Amino acid sequence: MNWRARLKVPHVFVLLAGVILVCSLATYVIPSGAYQRELREVEGRTRTLLVPGTYESLPKHISVRGMLLGDDVEGEATPVGLHGFLTAIPRGMEQAADIIFFIFIIGGVLGILERTGVISAALGRLLGRFENSGPLLTVVLMVVIAVGGSTLGMGEEFIPLVPVFLLVARRLGYDRLYGMALVLLAADTGFAAATTNPFTVSVAQGIAEVRLHSGMGLRVVFLVCALTVSIVYLLRYGARTRRDPSLSLVADLPWDADDEADAAPVSYRRYHTWIIVSCTLIFAFILLATQRYGWWMSDMGGGFLLMAIVATAAARLPLDDAVHAFVKGMQEMVVAALVVGFARGISVVLSDGQIIDTIVHGAATLLIQVPRHVAVLGMLGFESTLNLFIPSGSGQAAVSMPLMAPLADVLSITRQTAVFAFTCGDGFSNMIIPTSGILMAMLGLSHIPYGRWLRFMAPLFVQLMALAAVFLIVAVAIGYH
Repeated sequence: MNWRARLKVPHVFVLLAGVILVCSLATYVIPSGAYQRELREVEGRTRTLLVPGTYESLPKHISVRGMLLGDDVEGEATPVGLHGFLTAIPRGMEQAADIIFFIFIIGGVLGILERTGVISAALGRLLGRFENSGPLLTVVLMVVIAVGGSTLGMGEEFIPLVPVFLLVARRLGYDRLYGMALVLLAADTGFAAATTNPFTVSVAQGIAEVRLHSGMGLRVVFLVCALTVSIVYLLRYGARTRRDPSLSLVADLPWDADDEADAAPVSYRRYHTWIIVSCTLIFAFILLATQRYGWWMSDMGGGFLLMAIVATAAARLPLDDAVHAFVKGMQEMVVAALVVGFARGISVVLSDGQIIDTIVHGAATLLIQVPRHVAVLGMLGFESTLNLFIPSGSGQAAVSMPLMAPLADVLSITRQTAVFAFTCGDGFSNMIIPTSGILMAMLGLSHIPYGRWLRFMAPLFVQLMALAAVFLIVAVAIGYH
């Protein structure tokens, strides 16, 4: 047995449970502390923000009862004990319930769409047109997805597309890793560039008191450069593995029998056009409503259910068939949905042990002591690391930006640059961190081990972070506003 086999990464649930255990133990070692917080209206929503300069250390209360069942004492921090560790995953699922059930809903809707044959039929037409132009189709799809991630902050919405793009990759002669990367690389690259991303750049600019949607020019140029790097990297991987399938990082993971069944040709019918047009219009309205009317997971779930109803009616599916397809689609989303709750359990134990504020305070204290060109790179690294503990764009902005904005003033760095460091650090790290619910959900749907994905992503992640570092240094030099 070679060393790679011995170092095999465990199942995603085991991996995340292990991370939760390590973080629980860290609450005994890392000093506890807390900032004061205040409520403030940001982008039409009330958010809880840190108050700079109010950090206070908290003594740790360690007792046998606390190590077993928990023992809260006012004014002191209690490290996470056995009870806290065991309940972290259920509490994480409670906190992420909206996302979990949203994933189940879109899985059911996708099941009905598959039952109508619209996905296979539409893909058949699309692939027929691009039969000899796999790279061109890759570029078109990635540009469209990246624009969605950059402008609308789309992420969870792309999860149900993973099985579709796996089928696209298979028909084009690529491996399953290529199919998943089509979606995730494009979405996260766009998310990091954040031209108008309402969940990151808008929130961060609001907190930093920077004019909303300002500094667009540099971010658009960055989007083009970063997306080009991602596309070239994926196309090179695809060309290499297509010539020699043994070079694929998932060569030993053959396509499932279900994939072969799904690949059977389906005739394109008139009602498929009605389904595509109506579902596209509904989806467009869902995206509009998230911006105009503040829709969130339950509202979007209702919109997706409307898609299922329209598709069922247009295809004249018997209700029993539609229900069975819906249930089957939900079943296929079980791992993808539950992994979100597992990942959220990490932030649960870090909050319980009150060490997140300590990590933020330590980073801010360190950065203020170095030159500004080094400090801005430190901001990038800090935001990337913080995303491991707070895998939420708006949540991370609420924690870090109240400190990074005034820190930028002290370092003679524009606040716009601090916002740019945040969006890059948050966005690109989503491609690799095991606490990203979207990443782990897509890996679950693709049946790709996390270790294989990490081997694929490591070189590209380094390239994208290097590109971000160059742009940040330029931003410091030009006084980016």
